[in-house]
This record gives sequence, C-alpha cells and structure tokens, in this order.
Amino acid sequence: MNQLQQQVSLLIEQVNQSVIGQQHVTRALVIGLLTNGHVLLEGLPGTAKTRSVKALAATLNASFGRVQFTPDLLPSDVTGAEMYQETANGHELRFQPGPIFNSILLADEVNRAPAKVQAALLEAMAESTVTVGEQSHALPELFMVLATQNPVEQEGTYPLPEAQMDRFIMKVNVDYPDDEAELGIIRLLRQEEAEANRDHSDDNLASSTITLDPELILAARCELAQLEVSDMVERYIVALVMATRKPERYSASGLARWIAVGASPRASIALDKCARAYAWLQGREHVLPDDVRAMAPAVLGHRITLSYDALAEGIAHPQVVMELLDHVAIG
Repeated sequence: MNQLQQQVSLLIEQVNQSVIGQQHVTRALVIGLLTNGHVLLEGLPGTAKTRSVKALAATLNASFGRVQFTPDLLPSDVTGAEMYQETANGHELRFQPGPIFNSILLADEVNRAPAKVQAALLEAMAESTVTVGEQSHALPELFMVLATQNPVEQEGTYPLPEAQMDRFIMKVNVDYPDDEAELGIIRLLRQEEAEANRDHSDDNLASSTITLDPELILAARCELAQLEVSDMVERYIVALVMATRKPERYSASGLARWIAVGASPRASIALDKCARAYAWLQGREHVLPDDVRAMAPAVLGHRITLSYDALAEGIAHPQVVMELLDHVAIG
C-alpha cells in the first residue's frame, strides 16, 4: 500500500471505532467518497445510519451539513433562497445558500420528504449545481450526498423516484447488529458518556484523532483512474448489467420471471468505478472479477425493478443479484 492508501485505511479504521458492527457501511461510504458518488443507507431506526455519516464527517476536514427530511420540508430549506438584504445601496436581492452547499450533506430520512424536495435534490446530485430563480450556483468540488431512509413499508414514507434511485452509486442495507456487536455498542456508549461527563463535552464524535484533507481524496480519485481494468473484467461488468435487461438469456434461472425492468447504463459506470475503488483499497493496481462481485449487490440491487411474480414470491433485490452472480459467467 502507498501512503495515500494507508491514510484512507486509517480513516476507515477510525470510523469503525465509532460505529460498531457496521464495517460494510463504513467501506461503502468511503468508496462513495472515492468515486465521487452518492450513497443511500436503508435500515430500520436505531441501526447507526446517521451516526455512521457523522463519524465519517468528523474525520474529514470538509464542511458538513445535515437536513432532517420531513413531510412539510420545502425545496428552499435544502437549496437556499433569494432574499432581500439591506446594503449600503439599499435593499438588494441576494442568494442565501442552504445546507446543500457543503462538501458532505446528510439527508436524514430522505424518503419522508415530498416530490418537490426530491426534485431539488436530484439536480444537485446529477449536475453538482443548484438553480434558484434564473441563476445556477455551483456546489463544492468535493460534494457527496449521504442519504438515510427507513424501509418504505414504514408509516409516513414516500418511495423515491426511479431517476433519483439511479443517481445513488450504491444502496446499502443496514441490518441489526449481532450479539457481540450489540454488547460492544453498549460499552462504547457507556465509555463516551463517561468521557463527556469528565470533559464536560457532548461532542464525542468530533474528538477523532485522524483527519483527512479533502485534497487527498481528490488525489485518490486520480489514482483510481490509473487502475488497470482488463478486457475480461470489462466484459463481465457488461454481462452482469445486460443480464438484468435480457434475463431470458439465462433460462435456467428465475431471472426472467423476477425482473421487470433492468439496470440503466449508469449501473455499468458505477460498477466499474466501485470495483476500481474496492481494488485500490486492497492495495492493488488492477481490478479482479472478485472486486466486481463484491460491489455488485450494492450497485445493482436498487437499479432493478422487480416483477409482480417476484413480489408475490417474496423475492428481494439481494436474491436477484445473487442469482445474477451465480449464472453470469466470468469472461
């Protein structure tokens, strides 16, 4: 591993110290950062989704914003608005930036906001700009939306539009921790409470001893672009995505019965980026098929629309992706 890879590995280790039992979430957040993508975390309340994002932000020397999405949220609450301000020359209409103008934006419970707010967020995710009135405002070069959501069957939620789901480079399911992790959570929070009482400070996550300069993230992205991807790996990525669009090619599987709409070309791009980031974190300069397989569940699952038959049979997206990996040959 080179020095840059070591620093990013220390970042992952530091976040894992604050979030017990969710190592796959930490890895996904860092890969999203490295690939200039946005990440959606889905899980039941209390599974450390918000804490994971805050722990990552606490180790980065970058601006951080948070929006708690609610049914009465307005687009201007996220993007900002033009307001009349008193100046030496009288009253002028000036743009007041919203919380989206930060390097890392935590969109907490993103599926509780109505369609107008989702549309405002979509422009920022797609174009890295925000349009208010007749003016477009550029977002920071290092910009990432980390969104959390509860499952759609929870009361008071709105399913995210397919176009917005496709803009998330990954969707990560956050499950309940196991026995040992639950025990570790109790002990960690007890330790933080003791430290807060001793230091008269509640900002425990901000006490991180490791910080990562945003310029290093940009440098890491340059290294990712140099990683070697063989023709075999490229064809494997394409074969996986094409299998979601033409599942009838794999008659021995249940794919044709389960998939109603396949993944868009963004899936191929995202799978290539994430596989390169995964390989880079392993200290390699080339991508293996195993890197593609490791990232496929998070990259492909949320881009596939299930059929009525799949829903009736209780088939979930992870099962469909595993079926893809079982039947699509490498090379």
